[in-house]
Amino acid sequence: MGEHPSPGPAVAACAEAERIEELEPEAEEQPPAAPEDFDPGNTGYISTCKFRSLLESQSSKLDPHKREVLLALADSHADGQICYQDFVNLMSNKRSNSFRQAILQGNRRLCSKALLEEKGLNFSQRLIRHVAYETLPREIDRKWYYDSYTCCPPPWFMITVTLLEVAFFLYNGVSLDQFVLQVTHPRYLKNSLVYHPQLRAQAWRYLTYIFMHAGIEHLGLNVVLQLLVGVPLEMVHGATRIALVYVAGVVAGSLAVSVADMTAPVVGSSGGVYALVSAHLANIVMNWSGMKCQFKLLRMAVALICMSMEFGRAVWLRFHPSAYPPCPHPSFVAHLGGVAVGITLGVVILRNYEQRLQDQSLWWIFVAMYTVFVLFAVFWNIFAYTLLDLKLPPPP
Repeated sequence: MGEHPSPGPAVAACAEAERIEELEPEAEEQPPAAPEDFDPGNTGYISTCKFRSLLESQSSKLDPHKREVLLALADSHADGQICYQDFVNLMSNKRSNSFRQAILQGNRRLCSKALLEEKGLNFSQRLIRHVAYETLPREIDRKWYYDSYTCCPPPWFMITVTLLEVAFFLYNGVSLDQFVLQVTHPRYLKNSLVYHPQLRAQAWRYLTYIFMHAGIEHLGLNVVLQLLVGVPLEMVHGATRIALVYVAGVVAGSLAVSVADMTAPVVGSSGGVYALVSAHLANIVMNWSGMKCQFKLLRMAVALICMSMEFGRAVWLRFHPSAYPPCPHPSFVAHLGGVAVGITLGVVILRNYEQRLQDQSLWWIFVAMYTVFVLFAVFWNIFAYTLLDLKLPPPP
């Protein structure tokens, strides 16, 4: 095996690689220098000497420990040059995998306390630190997230979806004059958002059914779970990843019902909620030793109890005598579709904080599996109902 480049003299003694810190947030506002200033030949690389001179000129704006980490990067390149893109990423406070790998090559040890030990934080800082410890298993990721999170943009996706679900529920409650077990009202399924097997050709129903809930007890549990779990996850992983897990769980839920419970309608956001919660719980179990959130067992137990209560309610309702026979009450299979998405696609999306999804082979495997399932369900919906000569309930 080849020898690792020896670390610079500024990188001294004491801690693990996960204790590495990055640029101060104040440096984030400093724009990187123009390429021609450090790379006049347009080669894509800059010399370590020029990199060192830049660090010296910016030394007053950098924490001493963090400056030493950057100097370690310069010293780890024996060829005397650094990729200009790495340089731009560093100076713009953008996470760089190549930067982290270069720093992790030597036997560096920086003296720094764990994030949890920092004192004198205000409420917003404590909240961000709490979110970091609830969702990320590695100290280096927690510190990076804590230093770089700006709440811009805020967790808008989960908040928007929740507000829409509450708004539609209140509207239906007023129009039906019923808030508890709305689904038992004779006019409930006439809403154009509900998934109904007779109307499965209307593709939007496979997604819009999340805005219709069986009653306030159904809405309440879903809203509590998606706010307590979904909002912190979105704060860490961003709206794009969380929306992907949520929507994939929602679509998988309605498609699973159309395959496994072919005569039943579907309402509620449980497919998306269960995808997020199951992905988060699976991530905690897989990284148990690294997760430093308090009362891990208690939190998992509470989440599982809430999910079990909501799932038990759905099973009971499915087999409860229908208020409008021959159409049964909504199916519970959507919950299982959400769990399946969460422990496969969701775990991959939430597992690695800084790695791009395109770089993960397991991501492509699960995407292919999900695509095959969707295609199978589509063809099933086109042909199976006719081939099985299934008697469906009349349209609402």
